[in-house]
Amino acid sequence: MWTGNRRDLLKAGATLAAAGRLWPQSGDLAGLTLRQAAEGVREKSVSPVELTRACLSRIEKLNPLLNAYITVTGEAALAEARALEAEAQKGKFRGPLHGVPIALKDNIDTAGVRTTGASALFADRVSTEDAEVARRLKAAGAILLGKLNLHEFAAGGTTVVTYFGPVRNPWSTNRSTGGSSGGSAATVAAGLCYGALGTDTGGSIRQPAAYCGIAGLKPTYGRVSNRGIIPLSWTLDHAGPMCRTVADAAVMLQVIAGYDPGDTTSVDTPVPDYAAAIGAKTSSWRLGVPRALFFDKLDGEIAKAIEAAIAVLRGLAAEVRDVTLPAVAELPSIVGPEMYAYHLPYFSRTPGLYQPATRKRLERAKDIPAATYVQARREVERLRRVVGGVFSAVDLLITPTTRILPYEIEEALKRDNEEISPVPALSNTGPFNVFGLPTISVPCGFAQGALPVGLQITGPAWGEAKVLALAHAYEQATEWHRRRPQVT
Repeated sequence: MWTGNRRDLLKAGATLAAAGRLWPQSGDLAGLTLRQAAEGVREKSVSPVELTRACLSRIEKLNPLLNAYITVTGEAALAEARALEAEAQKGKFRGPLHGVPIALKDNIDTAGVRTTGASALFADRVSTEDAEVARRLKAAGAILLGKLNLHEFAAGGTTVVTYFGPVRNPWSTNRSTGGSSGGSAATVAAGLCYGALGTDTGGSIRQPAAYCGIAGLKPTYGRVSNRGIIPLSWTLDHAGPMCRTVADAAVMLQVIAGYDPGDTTSVDTPVPDYAAAIGAKTSSWRLGVPRALFFDKLDGEIAKAIEAAIAVLRGLAAEVRDVTLPAVAELPSIVGPEMYAYHLPYFSRTPGLYQPATRKRLERAKDIPAATYVQARREVERLRRVVGGVFSAVDLLITPTTRILPYEIEEALKRDNEEISPVPALSNTGPFNVFGLPTISVPCGFAQGALPVGLQITGPAWGEAKVLALAHAYEQATEWHRRRPQVT
């Protein structure tokens, strides 16, 4: 028998539910945070099987509407949950995620489970090995519920261009989730898993996190292994956690961070204790606000929410001042050629298996001159060196995550197919991929009554601990992270 005090755990879940006005039944296990779920398993107040069944029940109910999962590994997840439950009953725990159900963006390889990239090209592709991040999550005791929908091959910011159909935003199902990690954001926001992984090349973790009202962290370039992840751009790709709270993101980052000698982008540098860092005092920190570019043509309601968030941050830090960041070159000069290089063997043989918008993007990329690409790569290396100077005057940077609200799905599809510039949606996130800096998006308000707004906090290279600490402090000073969509 599961012997712990489940009543206390459900009470915690009920409190969260009441604050967020989501969960239809008080104390629903799907309403717990990742950390609450992990602690409940360790304290034996809830079992891995119960957590897994709670998530699978919501997937069965809501995925037909949201279209967030491409593959659900229900039977395998329950079998693993039973094995982990048996271990926990004997006092054996694999790691901090023991018995916690999670899901992965479907460009992350999983042994024996298909990894499609949301494309007809890879619709039946099954890897024989786990990506390094998947391996680490499993080693820490996580239960894989399935693979999540994305913008085809992570090559866009809407998650409507996908062989498996568009992902719908749980806050407003006629709108996009943003992308490319739209499935990851939607599942976390709607309670279809306790945490997910996404990838971020120009904002693909942070933008959908902002649009779906969750926490999404892009670590420092090289902090988390990319081995076993279908690449978009080797120079700019990052993998990171997408969770309901900052504390949850810290737990997941702790598991996946660290040097991987099999990945050429991985850097061998110490990994701090992120959970301990969450409680760091922020009162002496100096915050910089780069208004140029990041506040240009800002939606009025987003602007209002961000200024209110900055007012809260003034009370958490010693100083808030304006700063200027180096200008950043266009991302397509790097992303296009690197994407084309990976896809050339497939695209040259079966271009018709790509979605029309992706096909157009690849056709355009092949015409980018080699000299343009080389100069852009040199500029990235220069910028990653010089941007560190900004942090001589401030500890962290504060910006809006996005400048615009999510498009309605039909509008998003039209813009993608007609190649209308998506820059307004990703202009505030893309520079930090070039800089390679750690940055998180956390909820900071709502626009039009029901659309989440994201606040972006960025730190110096390897500064995830400070980023998490300030994000957590802001979270605790506000109630935005407690709200959940009323999707039914």
